[in-house]
Amino acid sequence: MTAKVMRFILACELGFYLLLGYLLMRYADAPLACVIGLALLLALAGRAFFIAVTLLFARRYATPTPPEMRLGWASALGMAVAEYFAFIALFSLLIPFASRHVPLQADARKSPYLPVLLIHGYQCNRAMWWWMRKRLLRAGFQVATLDMEPMFADIDDFALQVAQSVEALCAATGADRIALVGHSMGGLVARAYLRRYGKARVAKLITLGSPHHGSELAHLAMGINGAQMRPGSAWLTALNTPGAVPLPENSVAIYSYHDNYVMPQDSARLEGAKNVPLAGIGHLQMIFSRRIEAALLAELTRR
Repeated sequence: MTAKVMRFILACELGFYLLLGYLLMRYADAPLACVIGLALLLALAGRAFFIAVTLLFARRYATPTPPEMRLGWASALGMAVAEYFAFIALFSLLIPFASRHVPLQADARKSPYLPVLLIHGYQCNRAMWWWMRKRLLRAGFQVATLDMEPMFADIDDFALQVAQSVEALCAATGADRIALVGHSMGGLVARAYLRRYGKARVAKLITLGSPHHGSELAHLAMGINGAQMRPGSAWLTALNTPGAVPLPENSVAIYSYHDNYVMPQDSARLEGAKNVPLAGIGHLQMIFSRRIEAALLAELTRR
């Protein structure tokens, strides 16, 4: 469903460009090359505008950055560019079209490590893990994914879908326990699963840029789950009640001081977990980051 929605949005955008091109060629006598160039420029500019909005919000609600984590202008510009291209890759290429290239179930390979279930974030599907899944497979892991539907449902409803995927992964690999890895909202979904079903099947929880205490950007989000991620929401208050979520002993929260979706950025810290702060990595860039890959592999292979 998420892929269909994203394809519909892209189709509407394409329809707008076709209409604009028709009008320009008929009434302004514009050459085809100029029309194509304008359409491409509008597409790129629209995506740049969206990322710029998130960066401005992130600056407005930023957590004070330790001196050793601060960025120079060149590093900040490089991070913004990387986040921009990550946005294009995810929402214009992978999520609308690439789900068939990211299997749901793990293969039957032998592995000395815990099987891993990857849980995607808000308005995404399993295709977002295309790159990171390949890196985990190369490192020798058994990896499964899932698509959480419908897109704007209650996060607690997603917990049931995670439970089904956990049992399927255990059955496919013969493992008694697995590792859950959640990006953004996926980390909250993993905690909702633990609150409902306990930690008997989960030996390790790792969250990547998850808004454990909400994000100011969620005030712009749609749906029940968008409202649940707003700071101070009743859902988050209940989730963060001491003792509400039985965390595995090996829980880890990896986050960036320059996250442009989770703000304030220290909202991604998780009480009772090992917190791993990084710098110079955007929210969507995490999925393609070599540093995130290294941190994730270090935690997944740690006994």
